[in-house]
Amino acid sequence: MRYAAKILGLLLAASAAFVSHEARTAGPSAAPRQVTPSATSHGFASVYGDVSPDQAEFLSTADAIRSAAASGAPTLVWEVLEHGEKVECLDCIAAVSPLLYDANPKTREIAAWWLRRRILGVFGPGQVYEQTIDTLNNTNGDPIMRSYAANALGEFFAAPGVTACANVLMNNSDDPRVRAACASALGRMNSDGGGALAVGFTAADKTIKLASLASAVRVNAFSGVAGLTALTGDGDADVRRRAVEALDGLRVVDSVAAVAGLVRTDGDAGVRAAACHALGSFGDASTRTVLQNAAQTDTDTFVRDQAQIALRRL
Repeated sequence: MRYAAKILGLLLAASAAFVSHEARTAGPSAAPRQVTPSATSHGFASVYGDVSPDQAEFLSTADAIRSAAASGAPTLVWEVLEHGEKVECLDCIAAVSPLLYDANPKTREIAAWWLRRRILGVFGPGQVYEQTIDTLNNTNGDPIMRSYAANALGEFFAAPGVTACANVLMNNSDDPRVRAACASALGRMNSDGGGALAVGFTAADKTIKLASLASAVRVNAFSGVAGLTALTGDGDADVRRRAVEALDGLRVVDSVAAVAGLVRTDGDAGVRAAACHALGSFGDASTRTVLQNAAQTDTDTFVRDQAQIALRRL
C-alpha cells in the first residue's frame, strides 16, 4: 500500500513539473507553438510532402494576437486570429474587439469570428456583445459604426442580435445604411426577424430592399412571400430582377401570373430573362404560350435563349 502511494506521488510530481514547463514555454512572450511534426522529422514530410517548413501551421500566442490587432494590418490579423481560434486570452479581447469597426469587411468578419469563440469575456453583462448591441441601438451614433455593429451581430449568431436588428430594420425613420446592414445580418443569422425582412421590402431606399431580398432566400423559414411578389412591380429594374430570382429560388408558384407578366412587358432584358428562368422552374404548363412568344420575338438574344430553356422544363 505504501509502495502504491509512493508511485502515485511520483506521478503527481512529474505531472506538476510537466504543467509548469508547459506554462513557462507557452507564456505570452513565447514564440508560436508548432502543432505539426518538426520539419526535420519523418512525420512532417508524411503530412506536408514538399511544402516548405515555414508554411506549416503554428498556434498564435497571446502576444502575437495583441500585436497583430494593434497593427491593423489585414493579412496579419487574418492569419494570427485564424491560428489563434482556441487561444484563451482575456487581455486579447480588448485588443481584438475594436476590429469589429475596422474599415476592412474581412477584418471585421474574422474579428467577430474569433470573439464569438471565447468562453469568457464576450457575452457577459456589459461585455463586447452587449456593447455591440448598444452601438447599434444608439440612433445618435455614426451610421457607419452602427452598420458595422449590425455586421458583427450577424457574425455572432446570438439570439439577442435578431431582435436588435429586426427592430432597427422595421424603423422607417432610421438611417438606410444601418437598416440595410441589419437586413443582411438577419440573413446571416437565418432569421426573417419576425417579419422585419418583409418590412424591408417596402422601404423607399433601394439598398434596403436589395439587402432584404438577399436575406430572404437565405433563411429557412421566410414569411413575407406576399411582399416579395409585390416587388415584381417595383420601379427599379435591379429590385424587380432580384425579386424574381428570390421567387424562383423559393419556388413561389403562386407568383406565376406576376412573373409571366414581366416576360411579356418588362423593359429590362435582365428582368425578362430572370422571369423566363423562373417560369421554367415553376413548371406551369399555362405559361407555354408566353415563353414561346418570348423565344421567337424577344429583342434580346439571352432572353430568347432563356425562354427556350424554360420551355424544355415545362
